[in-house]
Amino acid sequence: MEKLCYETLEKLGYDGYLLKEAPERVLQFGEGNFLRAFVDYFIDVLNEKNGFNSKVVLCQPIAPGLADMINEQEGLYTLFLRGFENGQKVNAKRVISCVSRCLNPYADYESVLACADNPDLRYIACNTTEAGITYDPSCQFTDVPADSYPGKLTQFLYRRFEKFGKEAGKGAGKGFVILSCELIDNNGKELEKCVLKYAEQWNLGDEFIHWIKEENIFCSTLVDRIVTGYPRNEAAAICEELGYQDNIIDTGEVFGFWVIEGPDSLKKELPFEEAGLPVIICNDHKPYKQRKVRILNGAHTSFVLGAYLAGQDIVRNCMDDEVICGFMNKTIYDEIIPTLTLPKEELMSFASSVTERFKNPFIDHALLSISLNTTSKWKARVMPSLKSYVEKTGTLPKCITASFAFYIAFYNGMNLTVDGLVAVRPAGDEYTIKDDKPILQFFYDHKDDDAASLVHAVCTNADFWDEDLSEIPGFEEAVAGYLKGIKEKGAYEVMKECLN
Repeated sequence: MEKLCYETLEKLGYDGYLLKEAPERVLQFGEGNFLRAFVDYFIDVLNEKNGFNSKVVLCQPIAPGLADMINEQEGLYTLFLRGFENGQKVNAKRVISCVSRCLNPYADYESVLACADNPDLRYIACNTTEAGITYDPSCQFTDVPADSYPGKLTQFLYRRFEKFGKEAGKGAGKGFVILSCELIDNNGKELEKCVLKYAEQWNLGDEFIHWIKEENIFCSTLVDRIVTGYPRNEAAAICEELGYQDNIIDTGEVFGFWVIEGPDSLKKELPFEEAGLPVIICNDHKPYKQRKVRILNGAHTSFVLGAYLAGQDIVRNCMDDEVICGFMNKTIYDEIIPTLTLPKEELMSFASSVTERFKNPFIDHALLSISLNTTSKWKARVMPSLKSYVEKTGTLPKCITASFAFYIAFYNGMNLTVDGLVAVRPAGDEYTIKDDKPILQFFYDHKDDDAASLVHAVCTNADFWDEDLSEIPGFEEAVAGYLKGIKEKGAYEVMKECLN
């Protein structure tokens, strides 16, 4: 079977969209599955729908990477976006042709820096993981390359500044629009802070620092798509069906959403909206992040532990259960959405997509994997909705309050091991709770407490919540009531009662 390349597609009579030649206008730090299923997909569609006419040159951010495999296929790869949309199962295939090549800075750093000399280059996208945007003072300007990603970016920006930065007039210095996709708060601003620290540390001059601030736009962004990556177990069958060998097939869910915080002028430069793509350019991405964290992530954290105790194992199957799905929907629509600030229509539309995403027939999302580190997740994702609801209505939200009882019941383990805290669910099978050691030790120390004492200990543990949750009127008593119900009747019956 021939390897995927332009010649192979021509031989096969491929009639889909392809862009073989175009200027390299985008540099992307990161060649992994996520960026290729997200940023590169959007750019590929933008090329087709709006004549964006841009190639993306990739740069692998760490020494081991996919550069050779990507270059062997001339940047081409097959992307499958799969899931449940508008009540229908979707399995959409697209050959992505916006990638020109992939560079390895550890083999040839000059090729990466030479991209800064290209006057057509305008955009830099990156996703170097949460640990990628860090300031490491041991990095030096003379390193080839700098070890940290912000260090590499500073070296690259300085090369650009040396080439174009001293040209007169706003915009003449050919700065970049930098789109940071790392999963940290204010990712673009944090990246800019690191770059400016390196510019200071390396004594690169006030003129360069001024150019960084005035000629470049560091955009914080919110990214939302589950990317499942290379389908190892299906790859051979998929290639057989495609008629070519693709060693970097990528897969992800059909849902995708990107919020870019930047000036209005970017809407003309990056006409995602005109192309009908789910990308928003706005002056503040935070309300959209709050929406995602509270609704999508908050829904996960609110129902999965109760669902697991009720005998379920996979998210998708929970959506087929009227009680569990009803509990989740009541949490979202009655208790979370009323606390958020975005227009109700937008919130309702996003919420309706959540159920379809959770129904995805191509993703077996295990409840136990979601349960990892629930303590910090509940604090970040659910607690703000609890407090906002109480502040707004003066009453407790039933489902959110019950979810806290599910959390306590789930963590009520009996045996502390090196792997975690071992507990037994009502069906009789053991499971291992995984969280920070002090948290597991706390629950082990309170394993023999009665319901009221255990709830009191958890609510008043300020190390967990940075406050005393027993001070929320009626919360401790209500949680204790739900916990007793879980022990006596089971989590499923408690969920059912919450729906009344």
